[in-house]
Amino acid sequence: MPLVNSVEMFKKAYAGGYAIGAFNVNNMEIVQGITEAAKELNSAVILQVSAGARKYANPVYLRKMVEAAVEVTQLPLVLHLDHGADFDICKSCIDSGFTSVMIDGSHHDYEDNVALTKKVVEYAHQFNVTVEGELGQLAGIEDDVNVSAEDASYTNPAQVQDFVERTGVDSLAIAIGTSHGAYKFKPGQKPQLRFDILEEVGKRLPEFPIVLHGASSVMPEYVAMINKYGGQMPDAIGIPEDMLRQAAKMAVCKINVDSDIRLAMTASVRRHLAENPSHFDPRQYLTPARNAVHEIVAHKIKTVLGSEGSAL
Repeated sequence: MPLVNSVEMFKKAYAGGYAIGAFNVNNMEIVQGITEAAKELNSAVILQVSAGARKYANPVYLRKMVEAAVEVTQLPLVLHLDHGADFDICKSCIDSGFTSVMIDGSHHDYEDNVALTKKVVEYAHQFNVTVEGELGQLAGIEDDVNVSAEDASYTNPAQVQDFVERTGVDSLAIAIGTSHGAYKFKPGQKPQLRFDILEEVGKRLPEFPIVLHGASSVMPEYVAMINKYGGQMPDAIGIPEDMLRQAAKMAVCKINVDSDIRLAMTASVRRHLAENPSHFDPRQYLTPARNAVHEIVAHKIKTVLGSEGSAL
Protein backbone atom coordinates (compact mmCIF):
# COMPACT_ATOMS: atom_id res chain seq x y z
CA MET A 1 0.00 0.00 0.00
CA PRO A 2 1.48 3.40 -0.98
CA LEU A 3 1.26 6.62 0.98
CA VAL A 4 -2.08 8.34 0.43
CA ASN A 5 -3.33 11.92 0.47
CA SER A 6 -6.06 13.07 2.84
CA VAL A 7 -9.07 13.39 0.52
CA GLU A 8 -10.88 10.11 1.20
CA MET A 9 -9.67 10.04 4.80
CA PHE A 10 -11.34 13.38 5.52
CA LYS A 11 -14.56 12.49 3.67
CA LYS A 12 -14.99 9.46 5.91
CA ALA A 13 -14.08 11.43 9.02
CA TYR A 14 -16.60 14.19 8.28
CA ALA A 15 -19.36 11.71 7.57
CA GLY A 16 -18.49 9.64 10.64
CA GLY A 17 -18.20 12.47 13.14
CA TYR A 18 -14.61 11.76 14.09
CA ALA A 19 -11.19 13.30 13.41
CA ILE A 20 -7.90 11.93 12.12
CA GLY A 21 -4.91 12.35 14.39
CA ALA A 22 -2.00 14.24 12.88
CA PHE A 23 1.05 13.35 14.96
CA ASN A 24 4.43 15.05 14.57
CA VAL A 25 7.36 12.71 13.96
CA ASN A 26 11.05 13.33 14.65
CA ASN A 27 12.68 9.90 14.86
CA MET A 28 12.16 6.16 14.41
CA GLU A 29 10.73 5.49 17.87
CA ILE A 30 8.02 8.11 17.40
CA VAL A 31 7.07 6.73 13.97
CA GLN A 32 6.92 3.20 15.40
CA GLY A 33 4.95 4.16 18.50
CA ILE A 34 2.33 6.07 16.48
CA THR A 35 1.86 3.51 13.74
CA GLU A 36 1.86 0.49 16.06
CA ALA A 37 -0.95 2.08 18.08
CA ALA A 38 -2.82 2.93 14.87
CA LYS A 39 -2.41 -0.64 13.64
CA GLU A 40 -3.65 -2.04 16.95
CA LEU A 41 -6.79 0.09 16.73
CA ASN A 42 -7.13 -0.05 12.93
CA SER A 43 -7.06 3.73 12.70
CA ALA A 44 -6.09 5.90 9.76
CA VAL A 45 -3.39 8.36 10.76
CA ILE A 46 -1.39 11.33 9.50
CA LEU A 47 2.33 11.59 10.18
CA GLN A 48 3.53 15.16 9.89
CA VAL A 49 6.92 16.75 9.67
CA SER A 50 7.64 20.21 11.04
CA ALA A 51 10.43 22.60 10.14
CA GLY A 52 12.25 21.51 13.30
CA ALA A 53 11.98 17.84 12.34
CA ARG A 54 13.33 18.58 8.87
CA LYS A 55 16.38 20.24 10.39
CA TYR A 56 16.90 17.54 13.00
CA ALA A 57 16.35 14.30 11.09
CA ASN A 58 16.45 15.28 7.39
CA PRO A 59 13.22 14.87 5.37
CA VAL A 60 14.65 11.94 3.39
CA TYR A 61 15.22 9.89 6.55
CA LEU A 62 11.74 10.76 7.79
CA ARG A 63 10.07 9.87 4.50
CA LYS A 64 11.84 6.52 4.35
CA MET A 65 10.81 5.71 7.91
CA VAL A 66 7.20 6.52 7.12
CA GLU A 67 7.37 4.38 3.98
CA ALA A 68 8.71 1.55 6.14
CA ALA A 69 5.77 2.01 8.50
CA VAL A 70 3.37 1.65 5.57
CA GLU A 71 5.08 -1.59 4.57
CA VAL A 72 4.99 -2.98 8.11
CA THR A 73 1.45 -1.94 9.08
CA GLN A 74 -0.34 -1.86 5.70
CA LEU A 75 -2.24 1.17 6.99
CA PRO A 76 -3.32 4.17 4.93
CA LEU A 77 -0.81 6.79 6.02
CA VAL A 78 -0.50 10.42 4.97
CA LEU A 79 2.94 12.08 5.03
CA HIS A 80 2.24 15.74 5.68
CA LEU A 81 4.35 18.89 5.89
CA ASP A 82 3.35 20.86 8.98
CA HIS A 83 3.53 24.68 8.79
CA GLY A 84 5.26 25.11 5.46
CA ALA A 85 6.60 28.65 5.60
CA ASP A 86 6.83 29.37 1.87
CA PHE A 87 6.32 27.97 -1.60
CA ASP A 88 9.84 26.57 -1.93
CA ILE A 89 9.55 24.41 1.20
CA CYS A 90 6.19 23.07 0.05
CA LYS A 91 7.54 22.37 -3.43
CA SER A 92 10.58 20.55 -2.01
CA CYS A 93 8.37 18.27 0.07
CA ILE A 94 6.00 17.60 -2.84
CA ASP A 95 8.92 16.77 -5.11
CA SER A 96 10.38 14.39 -2.52
CA GLY A 97 7.24 12.31 -2.06
CA PHE A 98 5.08 13.99 0.59
CA THR A 99 1.38 13.39 -0.06
CA SER A 100 0.07 16.47 1.77
CA VAL A 101 1.47 19.89 2.65
CA MET A 102 0.41 22.84 4.74
CA ILE A 103 1.19 26.31 3.55
CA ASP A 104 0.96 28.69 6.47
CA GLY A 105 0.30 32.14 5.09
CA SER A 106 -1.56 33.27 8.20
CA HIS A 107 1.15 35.79 9.11
CA HIS A 108 0.58 37.61 5.80
CA ASP A 109 -2.30 39.96 5.09
CA TYR A 110 -5.38 38.32 3.63
CA GLU A 111 -4.72 38.90 -0.06
CA ASP A 112 -1.09 37.77 0.19
CA ASN A 113 -2.23 34.66 2.06
CA VAL A 114 -4.69 33.90 -0.73
CA ALA A 115 -2.06 34.38 -3.44
CA LEU A 116 0.57 32.24 -1.70
CA THR A 117 -1.87 29.46 -0.86
CA LYS A 118 -3.25 29.38 -4.40
CA LYS A 119 0.28 29.09 -5.81
CA VAL A 120 1.02 26.06 -3.63
CA VAL A 121 -2.33 24.46 -4.48
CA GLU A 122 -1.78 24.84 -8.22
CA TYR A 123 1.58 23.12 -7.97
CA ALA A 124 0.53 20.41 -5.50
CA HIS A 125 -2.62 19.33 -7.33
CA GLN A 126 -0.56 18.43 -10.39
CA PHE A 127 0.87 15.59 -8.30
CA ASN A 128 -2.30 14.57 -6.42
CA VAL A 129 -0.97 16.18 -3.24
CA THR A 130 -3.49 17.75 -0.89
CA VAL A 131 -3.00 21.21 0.62
CA GLU A 132 -3.98 22.66 3.98
CA GLY A 133 -4.22 26.43 4.36
CA GLU A 134 -4.67 28.57 7.46
CA LEU A 135 -6.82 31.55 8.41
CA GLY A 136 -6.30 33.20 11.78
CA GLN A 137 -3.21 32.87 13.97
CA LEU A 138 -2.70 30.67 17.03
CA ALA A 139 -0.62 31.97 19.91
CA GLY A 140 2.25 29.92 21.31
CA ILE A 141 5.72 28.62 20.51
CA GLU A 142 6.57 25.33 18.85
CA ASP A 143 9.56 24.67 16.56
CA ASP A 144 9.69 27.62 14.10
CA VAL A 145 6.18 28.82 14.97
CA ASN A 146 6.26 31.74 17.40
CA VAL A 147 3.19 33.95 17.76
CA SER A 148 2.63 36.22 20.75
CA ALA A 149 -0.74 36.43 22.45
CA GLU A 150 -1.02 40.01 21.20
CA ASP A 151 -0.58 38.92 17.58
CA ALA A 152 -2.92 35.92 17.77
CA SER A 153 -6.29 36.29 16.08
CA TYR A 154 -9.44 34.23 15.75
CA THR A 155 -10.51 33.12 12.30
CA ASN A 156 -13.09 35.41 10.73
CA PRO A 157 -15.91 33.12 9.48
CA ALA A 158 -16.90 35.74 6.89
CA GLN A 159 -13.62 35.08 5.03
CA VAL A 160 -13.55 31.28 4.90
CA GLN A 161 -15.75 30.66 1.86
CA ASP A 162 -13.95 33.26 -0.24
CA PHE A 163 -10.57 31.87 0.86
CA VAL A 164 -11.42 28.28 -0.01
CA GLU A 165 -13.00 29.15 -3.35
CA ARG A 166 -10.15 31.39 -4.47
CA THR A 167 -7.31 29.14 -3.34
CA GLY A 168 -8.70 25.66 -3.95
CA VAL A 169 -7.32 24.30 -0.65
CA ASP A 170 -8.40 20.84 0.46
CA SER A 171 -8.60 21.63 4.20
CA LEU A 172 -8.44 24.71 6.38
CA ALA A 173 -6.77 25.28 9.75
CA ILE A 174 -8.68 27.78 11.86
CA ALA A 175 -8.01 29.60 15.13
CA ILE A 176 -10.72 29.10 17.77
CA GLY A 177 -8.67 29.22 20.98
CA THR A 178 -6.10 26.43 20.79
CA SER A 179 -2.42 27.31 21.19
CA HIS A 180 0.94 25.88 20.16
CA GLY A 181 3.30 24.31 22.67
CA ALA A 182 2.92 23.03 26.23
CA TYR A 183 2.47 26.45 27.87
CA LYS A 184 -0.80 27.46 26.27
CA PHE A 185 -2.45 29.45 29.03
CA LYS A 186 -1.49 31.52 32.05
CA PRO A 187 -1.95 30.07 35.55
CA GLY A 188 -5.61 30.25 36.49
CA GLN A 189 -6.70 30.90 32.92
CA LYS A 190 -9.45 28.56 31.77
CA PRO A 191 -9.10 27.10 28.27
CA GLN A 192 -12.12 27.85 26.12
CA LEU A 193 -12.68 26.98 22.50
CA ARG A 194 -14.87 29.24 20.35
CA PHE A 195 -17.39 26.67 19.20
CA ASP A 196 -19.54 29.51 17.88
CA ILE A 197 -16.80 30.27 15.32
CA LEU A 198 -16.45 26.59 14.44
CA GLU A 199 -20.20 26.24 14.00
CA GLU A 200 -20.37 29.30 11.75
CA VAL A 201 -17.43 28.08 9.68
CA GLY A 202 -19.20 24.72 9.28
CA LYS A 203 -22.31 26.47 8.00
CA ARG A 204 -20.34 28.50 5.47
CA LEU A 205 -18.25 25.49 4.39
CA PRO A 206 -20.60 22.48 4.51
CA GLU A 207 -18.81 19.10 4.49
CA PHE A 208 -15.43 20.80 4.26
CA PRO A 209 -12.59 19.48 6.48
CA ILE A 210 -11.46 21.84 9.23
CA VAL A 211 -8.15 21.45 11.12
CA LEU A 212 -7.18 22.26 14.70
CA HIS A 213 -3.53 23.02 15.48
CA GLY A 214 -2.12 23.35 18.99
CA ALA A 215 -4.48 20.69 20.33
CA SER A 216 -2.31 18.81 22.82
CA SER A 217 -3.94 18.37 26.22
CA VAL A 218 -0.62 18.51 28.15
CA MET A 219 -1.60 15.60 30.38
CA PRO A 220 -0.57 16.48 33.96
CA GLU A 221 0.67 12.99 34.83
CA TYR A 222 3.55 13.38 32.36
CA VAL A 223 4.46 16.83 33.66
CA ALA A 224 4.44 15.43 37.20
CA MET A 225 6.62 12.48 36.14
CA ILE A 226 9.17 14.77 34.50
CA ASN A 227 9.35 16.87 37.66
CA LYS A 228 9.56 13.82 39.90
CA TYR A 229 12.67 12.63 38.11
CA GLY A 230 14.60 15.88 38.04
CA GLY A 231 12.70 18.20 35.73
CA GLN A 232 11.68 21.78 36.44
CA MET A 233 8.52 22.18 34.37
CA PRO A 234 5.91 24.57 35.76
CA ASP A 235 2.30 23.44 35.67
CA ALA A 236 1.07 23.50 32.09
CA ILE A 237 -2.56 23.68 31.01
CA GLY A 238 -3.62 22.16 27.70
CA ILE A 239 -6.88 21.79 25.81
CA PRO A 240 -9.46 19.67 27.68
CA GLU A 241 -10.05 16.44 25.81
CA ASP A 242 -13.84 16.71 25.99
CA MET A 243 -13.63 19.97 24.06
CA LEU A 244 -11.50 18.33 21.38
CA ARG A 245 -13.94 15.42 21.11
CA GLN A 246 -16.79 17.90 20.67
CA ALA A 247 -14.86 19.63 17.88
CA ALA A 248 -14.24 16.26 16.20
CA LYS A 249 -18.00 15.64 16.14
CA MET A 250 -18.49 18.93 14.31
CA ALA A 251 -16.53 20.07 11.23
CA VAL A 252 -13.03 19.24 12.52
CA CYS A 253 -11.50 16.33 10.58
CA LYS A 254 -7.84 16.70 11.61
CA ILE A 255 -6.45 17.34 15.09
CA ASN A 256 -2.72 17.99 15.53
CA VAL A 257 -0.83 16.47 18.46
CA ASP A 258 2.83 17.12 19.19
CA SER A 259 3.53 18.35 22.75
CA ASP A 260 1.78 15.37 24.35
CA ILE A 261 4.12 12.99 22.52
CA ARG A 262 7.19 14.98 23.57
CA LEU A 263 6.08 15.02 27.19
CA ALA A 264 5.29 11.28 27.24
CA MET A 265 8.66 10.38 25.74
CA THR A 266 10.67 12.69 27.99
CA ALA A 267 8.85 11.51 31.11
CA SER A 268 9.48 7.85 30.31
CA VAL A 269 13.17 8.39 29.55
CA ARG A 270 13.69 10.38 32.75
CA ARG A 271 11.96 7.71 34.81
CA HIS A 272 13.90 4.86 33.21
CA LEU A 273 17.29 6.47 33.73
CA ALA A 274 16.45 7.49 37.29
CA GLU A 275 15.39 3.96 38.14
CA ASN A 276 18.22 2.36 36.14
CA PRO A 277 21.21 4.72 36.51
CA SER A 278 23.68 2.14 35.19
CA HIS A 279 21.92 1.82 31.82
CA PHE A 280 23.72 3.39 28.88
CA ASP A 281 22.30 1.42 25.94
CA PRO A 282 19.87 3.70 24.03
CA ARG A 283 17.66 0.71 23.33
CA GLN A 284 17.07 0.31 27.04
CA TYR A 285 15.60 3.77 27.57
CA LEU A 286 14.13 4.32 24.09
CA THR A 287 12.00 1.18 24.36
CA PRO A 288 9.86 2.62 27.18
CA ALA A 289 9.85 5.94 25.31
CA ARG A 290 8.41 4.21 22.25
CA ASN A 291 5.90 2.43 24.46
CA ALA A 292 4.85 5.78 25.93
CA VAL A 293 4.20 7.15 22.43
CA HIS A 294 2.13 4.05 21.68
CA GLU A 295 0.13 4.58 24.85
CA ILE A 296 -0.60 8.27 24.31
CA VAL A 297 -1.57 7.78 20.65
CA ALA A 298 -3.90 4.88 21.50
CA HIS A 299 -5.48 7.07 24.17
CA LYS A 300 -6.00 9.93 21.72
CA ILE A 301 -7.54 7.63 19.09
CA LYS A 302 -10.03 6.15 21.53
CA THR A 303 -10.83 9.15 23.73
CA VAL A 304 -10.36 12.27 21.64
CA LEU A 305 -10.41 11.44 17.94
CA GLY A 306 -12.96 8.62 17.76
CA SER A 307 -11.09 7.20 14.74
CA GLU A 308 -10.81 3.58 15.90
CA GLY A 309 -11.67 1.29 12.97
CA SER A 310 -11.37 4.07 10.37
CA ALA A 311 -8.63 2.30 8.37
CA LEU A 312 -11.05 -0.38 7.11
